[in-house]
Order: sequence, then C-alpha cells, then structure tokens
Amino acid sequence: MKLYNSYSQKVEELKPIEPGKVSMYVCGPTVYNYPHVGNARPIVVFDTLKKALEAQGLEVTYVSNYTDVDDKIINTAIEQNVSEKEITDKYIKAYAQTRADLHADQPNVTPRVTETMDQVIAFIQKLIDLGAAYQVGGDVYFRVNADQAYGELSHQNMEDLMVGARIDENTKKENPLDFTLWKATDKGIQWDTPWSKGRPGWHTECVVMIQDVFKKPLIDIHGGGLDLKFPHHENEIAQCEIVNHTHLANLWIHNGMINIDNKKMSKSIGNVRWAKDLIAQFGGNEIRWILISTHYRAPLNLNEETFQQAEKELTRIQTAYNQACVKLQMADAQDSYTVNEESWNAFIAALNDDLNTPNAISTIFELMKQLNQALRKRDIDTDLVGSLKTTMEKMLYVLGIEFEPVVVSSEDKEMYKKWREAVKEKNFDVADQYRHTLQEKGIL
Repeated sequence: MKLYNSYSQKVEELKPIEPGKVSMYVCGPTVYNYPHVGNARPIVVFDTLKKALEAQGLEVTYVSNYTDVDDKIINTAIEQNVSEKEITDKYIKAYAQTRADLHADQPNVTPRVTETMDQVIAFIQKLIDLGAAYQVGGDVYFRVNADQAYGELSHQNMEDLMVGARIDENTKKENPLDFTLWKATDKGIQWDTPWSKGRPGWHTECVVMIQDVFKKPLIDIHGGGLDLKFPHHENEIAQCEIVNHTHLANLWIHNGMINIDNKKMSKSIGNVRWAKDLIAQFGGNEIRWILISTHYRAPLNLNEETFQQAEKELTRIQTAYNQACVKLQMADAQDSYTVNEESWNAFIAALNDDLNTPNAISTIFELMKQLNQALRKRDIDTDLVGSLKTTMEKMLYVLGIEFEPVVVSSEDKEMYKKWREAVKEKNFDVADQYRHTLQEKGIL
C-alpha cells in the first residue's frame, strides 16, 4: 500500500517496522460533547484503512486516545454541577456508540490522559532535564528553539512562524512559539507535581500515550484531521525529536475537513451537524458511504444532493445484492463460493493507491453490472452469481457497509413459485398481490 505522507509531502510505500504488523495511532477527541460529523470522518477513514490492510493479511494494532482533561471539560462539568469524569464517561460512551453505528471497529486500545498522568509528568521532567523545557512559576513550557528542525511537518520555517505569531500576552514565555507542557491551576481536576498543582498541556499527551501503549519511540502510522497538523502534530514531533531522536511515525496521514453547503462547519455560525443526528436520520450505511465517497485527503462538502446521491447509489447496490441472495436460495445453491479474483484485485489496487475509496467504489459498481447481467439470465449460473455476491460482500465489509442478507423461507419460495405461475398464466391481479407481498419481504 502507498499513502501520502504529510511529512515528506510524497506518496510513499507503507513498509511496516515489524514485518506483517502495522502500528497505527489516530488522535482522538476531547470528550466534552457529542461527536460531530467532522469527528466521524477520521473514524471512517482510518477504520477503512485498517480493514484494507487486514484484508491483505496484515495485523493492525489501532490505538486512538480520549483527551479527558481540558478546560472545555472542566467548564462543562462546572456548568452542569457534576464531576469531570461524569462528563468524559458520558461522551466516551457516545463516541464508542458512533463508531459502532458507523460500522467501525473499536480501537484495540483507547488510552485516557487521566490514566497516563504519571507517565506525562515523567516525560515533562525529562524534557526539563534535557534543557528543552523550562519552568516559570508553576507553569512549564517547551522551548521550540531546542528543536532545530521545528516546522518540519507543516513545512514552515521558524522565521515565518515568528512573523506570523500572534502577539502573546503571556510574557513569561521566552519565545511566543513556546507551548505549554504543564499549567498551574486551582480550577477543576488537578495533579501534584514538582512544579505545581495543575494539569498537562494537550501537545504532550499523545506523545506519551503512543510510547506508553506501543513501548517504542517510532510507529508506522500517525493519523488525524488536517486541522491537527499544526500545531498539535508539529509539537508532538518536536518533543519526540528531543527525547527519542525520531519524528514519532514513519507516515503522517491527515484527512481533509468537512464543509456544510460549501461553508466551513463551525459552532460560531451554527452549522455543526452531530453525527448521531445524521445517523438517526439517514442510517449508518449512508453516512459512511458519504464519508468515503470523496478521497480522504480532499475536503468533503455535505448538502442535500450529497445525501440523495448516496441513498440512490446504496439502493442500487443493495437491490442487486438482495436479488443475488434470493436467486441463490431459490435455486437451493451452495453456501460458499470463491472470490472473483479480477474484481477483488482491482478493488484492492484502488485502496493501495493512497486509499482511493472513490475508485474502489467504482469497482463495486462494475461488479454490480456483472451481477445484474448474470441475474437477468433465465437459467442463472449459480457459481458465477455466488462468486460475484461473495466478492461484493467482501468489498462492502472493507468499506464498512452492512446489508442484512435476505433470508428466503419455504413459504416465501412457495409464494414466489405461485407468483411466477400467475404471471405465466397472465393472471395479473393475483400476480400483483403476490408481488406486493414479496416486495415487502425484500424478495423482489
């Protein structure tokens, strides 16, 4: 598989550090509210990547964290007069439900910042000992000048960043670009440290959790939304360069942002779409289909046409799939078939080309045409239909689309037989009654 590496700005071959195994970390949410559709995109993108790799025999360890300490969490807890943990537990559960509703596997490990605090504190102390961090009062800051390659992920040099830096009212910093590792505070949840009672800065947490889970300084893939590239991922790399002399991951993968009716999704303009509401309205299949219909690196625009198109396409595929299920059962055919290698190889080739899901979807439509042609024959070739159906199932699984197979009972078979007889005898009133019932059951 080849993927676009944001670090090198090139499409590169994935070469697992450990043969046959892939280590992948995707930045998770700060859990103070329900996931919106923007949060859903990396869920779907990286689950699809995981399934595509697994379909080719690779063992993927997929880790995605929950940031469960943050000012937004503390403020929400104060507003609702509950503990921070009540807030975070509620929304972690909601996030896991959204994953399930989008047919995404739960990550192998979902570390929480609050459960990794000893390691976070030790890591910050190591940065201080190495001269890459400094204490001012109870706060601790990372000294960006300690990393001579700072800006290597976002491809910005230090001078340009300094010119573009907003005037910082925090005069305690040596450099406006220096970022917080530890914040002294008496508000909300706190931990005791040699510097102060407080809580960590966001940018340190992921570095620590990656190393704590994987037990190594370098992993295969680090993923997340494009909005995290700078400063979050840049700052992760800077810390890892100082401590471990690596840039944390061999491949940095970023998915594009989501627009609503060609406008940036933003709370300030009130166009945020919650994932749970969209799933309730349109279903998990349709939302997932939309999220993979555009290449993961491109921006995705949601509008009424987007949803209509997704419904139309999925209906066409499901109709062909249902008919294959019915015809095979009507013919009392066998249960297992070999995969159509030509179609499957074309599908995998598309995914191996920088996870090109639009092209992978095109291979499904091509397979669907072959399936419809086979189904239209008076005497169907059950081996061909079975092979195409099995291949479609395998493709749809990788893309995270789930159709409930139509199950034909003996009574259904008898009604189907009577419908065919009524049509043959041109008894159309009776045939229409049978057809209506069979359509309701999804058999026609």
